[in-house]
Order: sequence, then C-alpha cells, then structure tokens
Amino acid sequence: MQTDFQTSGLGSQGLALQQNRVLRNTYMLLALSMVPTVAGALLGIQLNFSFLAGSPFVAFLLFLGIAWGFMWAIEKNKDSGVGVALLLGFTFFMGLMLSRILQVALGFANGGSMIAMAAGGTGAIFMTMAGIASVSRRDFSNMGKFLFVGMIVVLLAAAANIFLQIPALSLTIAAVAVALFSAYILYDISRIVQGGETNYVSATLAVYLDIYNVFVSLLQLIMAFTGERD
Repeated sequence: MQTDFQTSGLGSQGLALQQNRVLRNTYMLLALSMVPTVAGALLGIQLNFSFLAGSPFVAFLLFLGIAWGFMWAIEKNKDSGVGVALLLGFTFFMGLMLSRILQVALGFANGGSMIAMAAGGTGAIFMTMAGIASVSRRDFSNMGKFLFVGMIVVLLAAAANIFLQIPALSLTIAAVAVALFSAYILYDISRIVQGGETNYVSATLAVYLDIYNVFVSLLQLIMAFTGERD
C-alpha cells in the first residue's frame, strides 16, 4: 500500500514537472516569436505592404489559406525543430499582415500612442488570463466548443462585412473578438496547466494567435474611439 502511494506521488510529481516544463517552454518560444513578428511588421511598414488591397475578399481568403497552411505544417512537424522554424516563419508572415493596420494607425496624429496603448492592453489581458489559469488551477476545457463556435461566427461576420462595410458591425466584431480571444488565452493556458496540451510548439501557436487577435481587435477599437486626425 505504501509503495502504491509512493508511486502515485512520483507520478503526480512527474506530471507536474512536465506541465511546468511545457508552460515554461511555451512562454520562452512565445517571447521569441515576437521578434519575427516585429521584424515583419517593420518591414511591411517600410515597404508600405498591402496584401491585395484592391480585392479585400480574395485577400481575406488567400490570407486564411496561407495561415491555415502554415498551421497545418506546424502541427505536422511540432515534435521537431522544423516545427519551431515554421512557427517563426509564420509569425514573420503575421507581422507582415499586421503592418497594414499599423500603417493606418500611424496615419493618425496619435498613432504611436494608440499602438502602445493596444500593446499595453493586450499585455494586461494576457497577464490577467494567464494568471487566472495558472493560479486557480480550474479546468476551463468545457469552454472549448463555445469558443470555437464564437470564432466561426466572428470569421463569418468579418467576411460578410467586407461587402457590407458597416462601421458599427466592424466595431461590434472587434469588441466581440477582444472578449473571445481573451477567453481563448484563459482556455489555452488552462489546457497546458491541466496537462491537456503537452507540446509547447502547439501551445505557443495557439496562445500566439490569441494574443495577435486581441491586439488587432483592441487597436481597431482604440483607433475608432481615440484616433486624432492631423
């Protein structure tokens, strides 16, 4: 009986060590992924990068195709260094795509401060949600289906608004996206803490996309309500 308890204790300790290792490696790779993101964004701003600006819907579909292609390849190679390289390549691509909204923001008199505000707000949301997931130790996995449905609704609404061009709908989508992807941060970090995600490359990809979408949506809202024209 004592041996069984000892074995159980060692097993629990080993699981906790594994979860902590995955979480630590996720945070390290997440921090590293910001380097190519910033590099891609800066390059895009310098080149005045615009992804098929004349055909917004085609650009939207092409972006989704490239992004999902990257994500598929990353998942296929998540257990090797190739997966890490693909992830960093993907974050560079996402940085290029980010440059468009940054160019719009920098067209405002207070563009720099709005970008900083969005970055600060995103950081605060991430720290709060990650803290809740890590400290509370609650299992938030039951949120998964609800969040996935919410993401599909947001994608469909965003695609529809490419044709409708309704400003109020655009702001509603951005507000919902901030709430949705903030909840996704809680869900994805919780999965690591609970042992539901054991691969740090997959975990980093999920959390990176959460942070990226929170930042973009938050910046859209900040520009709409605080943007100052020259």
